[in-house]
Amino acid sequence: MKIIQISVFLENRKGRLYEVCRLLGEHQISIRALNIAEATDFGVLRMVVDKPEAAQKVLRDNHFVASRTDVVAVEISDKPGGLADVLHVLSKEDLNVEYMYAFVEKRSDKALVVFRFDDTEKALRLLAAHHINVIRQAELAGL
Repeated sequence: MKIIQISVFLENRKGRLYEVCRLLGEHQISIRALNIAEATDFGVLRMVVDKPEAAQKVLRDNHFVASRTDVVAVEISDKPGGLADVLHVLSKEDLNVEYMYAFVEKRSDKALVVFRFDDTEKALRLLAAHHINVIRQAELAGL
């Protein structure tokens, strides 16, 4: 299953990241994973949150450019080579990873990796065929 990632365009100036985090906190929205890709004058904050629709609304209501992107969260063994095992499956099938970021799951000895693929539907079929656990949006609230 796909999950929703919220991407926020941030000017590269003091306090902008704080403003986003403050707004989400005030609205009881939990960040489950995040990544910042930066350039000289701006950055893109990519987040997986427990309430993506509410996050996008509150950010837009407060004049942030916020968009939604479908991504896939994959459960992997939190051990040396765990990520390589999943990447090997993807590589064999010629599936491109556009970007990814990871976090450790609190409830088990697993790690979660968030992937953005060039072909999400193909990725989901491939992961299922190889019995690689994909996290659903509803499961993020319990993490």
